[in-house]
Amino acid sequence: MRATVRDVAALAGVSPKTVSNVLNGTFPVTPETRAKVEQAMAALDYVPNLSARGLRNGRTGMIAVALPDLRMPYSGEMLHHFVEAAAERGLHVQIEETGTTSERESELMSRARAQLVDGLILNPVLLETTAVQRGVALPPVVLIGEVDQPIVDHVWIDNVAASREITELLISEGHRRIAIVGAGPMASAQLRLSGYRKALRSAGIKRDPDLEIPCTDWHADTAGESFTEFLDHHDPPDAVVGMTDTLALGVLNALYRRGLSVPEDVSVVGYDNIADAATAVPPLTTIDFDKQQFAETAITVLTERIADRDRPIMSVTLPHRIVRRSSTRRR
Repeated sequence: MRATVRDVAALAGVSPKTVSNVLNGTFPVTPETRAKVEQAMAALDYVPNLSARGLRNGRTGMIAVALPDLRMPYSGEMLHHFVEAAAERGLHVQIEETGTTSERESELMSRARAQLVDGLILNPVLLETTAVQRGVALPPVVLIGEVDQPIVDHVWIDNVAASREITELLISEGHRRIAIVGAGPMASAQLRLSGYRKALRSAGIKRDPDLEIPCTDWHADTAGESFTEFLDHHDPPDAVVGMTDTLALGVLNALYRRGLSVPEDVSVVGYDNIADAATAVPPLTTIDFDKQQFAETAITVLTERIADRDRPIMSVTLPHRIVRRSSTRRR
């Protein structure tokens, strides 16, 4: 028969309540007691009955983290940190992909309202299309990224400031004809484009719409194709701002195929500081932020919302910095 909490308690020489404290983390226990309980669970091959636990306390111990596109290297890195941060709190993570529409977000919110998950971390693409809207019954939910819906908690990086700062870096190095790759309707694109334009305007550089290069999606091959098409009809710019590192890597490839050197002919910068940015040829100057801190903050905000549905809405802006590498140089 399946081992029970009482079986574990008897073998460990503790009370069933102590076993429950070890499992749920509701009250602290000494390292020695925790070790005895965990050894007993291992000896009995004890598996917690999560369904029964959820019926008793209204919690499943499961949260959902949903990102728009799991094919992106950035998504993989962020999910790693979310899983780690959740595990430290005794939580399990259901990983989902939402794409660019609201249907999957709506389905996930329905699962949360049905208490199949305790709460959600969502990364919508557009404010207009997210399922998190006024008048909708909302479970505990935290938005991450650029869509700010003030009816729910929000954790993000100031995209306008970050994009402006990295464009100002290029301007300070003598670049004047600066392209940006990734323009489009997404909230991320709009905010990063705004920061780029502010930097140009502040420096007295006239905006050139031809230098705002759109992409149908934010994958490296698409960025390479879009930038190659630009080069087919225009002289190379002094520098390029990739709205993500992945887009910047596509630009590096397009420049290489045209026989143009980075940074001797064109400087290139990115955004997100994914692992591939440091190993690119040349290594990529980029916007960095602490992804572990980001995940831990979002998980903390969500668990506080789960515990207290009525507390004030919280918005957290985390710091960023520029990482200088050899894809840029002073002209």
